[in-house]
Amino acid sequence: MADIREMPLFPLHTVLFPGMVLPLHIFEPRYKVMISECARENKPFGVILIKDGLEVGGSAETRDYGTSAYITQIEQLHDERMNIQAVGYQRFKLHGLREGRPFQIGLVEDLPIPGEELPEIQAAANRLAPMLEKYLADLKRLTSHGLSFDEIPRDGRALAYLTAIILPLQTEEKQTLLESVNLLAMLKTQIGFLRREMLFLEHMLVLDQNLNQALTFSTN
Repeated sequence: MADIREMPLFPLHTVLFPGMVLPLHIFEPRYKVMISECARENKPFGVILIKDGLEVGGSAETRDYGTSAYITQIEQLHDERMNIQAVGYQRFKLHGLREGRPFQIGLVEDLPIPGEELPEIQAAANRLAPMLEKYLADLKRLTSHGLSFDEIPRDGRALAYLTAIILPLQTEEKQTLLESVNLLAMLKTQIGFLRREMLFLEHMLVLDQNLNQALTFSTN
């Protein structure tokens, strides 16, 4: 039987993944109350993607999957506003809402992406990791300040979350990854997304090289 519990929700136009850092500026009265409670009681809140509605000043219909987050830093401002930093912890499934608070209270079930034990996981991770390394290297060549890591993880779950956080995907594509039926499906989907992003980046590198050559020719 599912273990359903209550958790305050923060609907956003953002998809949060476990391990992802999320900075937020808290200024609405309802979220001042919510974040203060979470900080005082050291309990998580749930970040969940808005399907219909607004982040500020009204209610919102959300997707069914989100990620719990723990507050790691708080900067108190005047008027009880706050700048906070939170870190994604665990995927959850939303089963319903409880009324009675100024912010949404979700009835949620912790639901980590399953399938870590599948034998195909390591093969998929071994395929994805060098692609991600090349993508980051090409991005650094193009922007001169791309992300760099001492080592790209080969562990399937760590690699999947890192890739989901790094790739500049559309919000709905991010949500597709979060809702993956298992870890293998997530890795395979990411291979497809990463292949697309690498082709785009290679095209940009060619354009940049041609532009530099043209500029060099014009100054000689």
